[in-house]
Amino acid sequence: MNIEGFQGRVRKLFRDHKELLNRKNEVDPTWYNGVFERYLHPVVTAKHTPLFWRYDLNYATNPLLVERLPVNSVFNPGAIEIDGSICLMCRVEGADRKSFFAVAESRSGVDGFRFREEPVQIPEADESAVNLYDMRLTRHEDGWIYGVFCVERKDSLAPPGNTTRAMARCGIARTKDLKEWERLPDLETTSPQQRNAVLHPEFVDGKYGFYTRPQDEFISTGSARGIGWGLCEDITEARVVDERIVEPTAYHRVNELKNGAGPPPLKTKEGWLHVAHGVRATAAGLRYVLYAFLCDPEEPARVTHRPGAYLLAPRGEERVGDVSNVAFCNGALLRGDGSVLIYYASSDTRIHVATSTEERLLDFVINSPEDPGRSHGAVEQRRRLIESNRRCMEELGLD
Repeated sequence: MNIEGFQGRVRKLFRDHKELLNRKNEVDPTWYNGVFERYLHPVVTAKHTPLFWRYDLNYATNPLLVERLPVNSVFNPGAIEIDGSICLMCRVEGADRKSFFAVAESRSGVDGFRFREEPVQIPEADESAVNLYDMRLTRHEDGWIYGVFCVERKDSLAPPGNTTRAMARCGIARTKDLKEWERLPDLETTSPQQRNAVLHPEFVDGKYGFYTRPQDEFISTGSARGIGWGLCEDITEARVVDERIVEPTAYHRVNELKNGAGPPPLKTKEGWLHVAHGVRATAAGLRYVLYAFLCDPEEPARVTHRPGAYLLAPRGEERVGDVSNVAFCNGALLRGDGSVLIYYASSDTRIHVATSTEERLLDFVINSPEDPGRSHGAVEQRRRLIESNRRCMEELGLD
């Protein structure tokens, strides 16, 4: 490729990229369930990452315009609103499998996301950490914005030749602006594995509260017992001594195999609203869905409402990707006008948004029936709904 052809190809790459970033997103007209809206396009994908993160644009060193550092996927973002802009702390996975964090911003929250100039460099706690991912962002009442994320290290006790066994810990860092970060020591708990930890936004009895996921076995094979809860005195030396399960896994439910806390809970007029993920086994592999539950406003570790139905499951092309049939969320926002933005990743590949309101989500969580535990009870629930609807249909003259 001569230099004229090289420069022309570069300009086309930038034109196409700009067109993608400026694309408007619209509500999917084929979807309706009364709880939330889906959108026609993902809000952030690997193609949204800046071209200068991926290509060497110097003709002298890259005359064939090869993509030197490809991006495989962008998913599982934390979310926060700063000065009217929605900021997503995205998990960006390179083609080398290493994940890193990068901030994408938008004024609307449903389109127009653009990455900041450079990825986020979280200070290292030590050199044994191999991978960082899935940051939850919590604006805490102590004045800091905390990033709580998974730190994965190779298990030092793995047998020779076993390159899959990992040890996961909860990393903690804090910031005022998502630019400069202070790294704190990893969270210490009684569990050997710790993923999907979430920091509660407010003090509880003067202490920091963590939703955790106690896990006893190795990541490559293990499952978890449920969503835990514990308190710590000092977040700069975070230790949870008493870790108890507040949202357990349960047989033949959406969270049968494992579950985990999602974003920091949303403070609503009826209590703390959680969007969690539940996992069950299927003949085609694991299936991840999002489900919701509500905790007491004064006792954030006490669940008051737990609908039996999932909130959101992967649909259509969302079911296809690096890890298929997965919906995962660790970022959601309740805005001042009562609107809610739920950012979820599909199949560990791309980021979507679902929009709702505090009123609709609370209606879903409070008034939807709990799982009766048996098929017999599920039929009884549906028969009662049918009987009630027969009268409504008669009044409307519907067949």
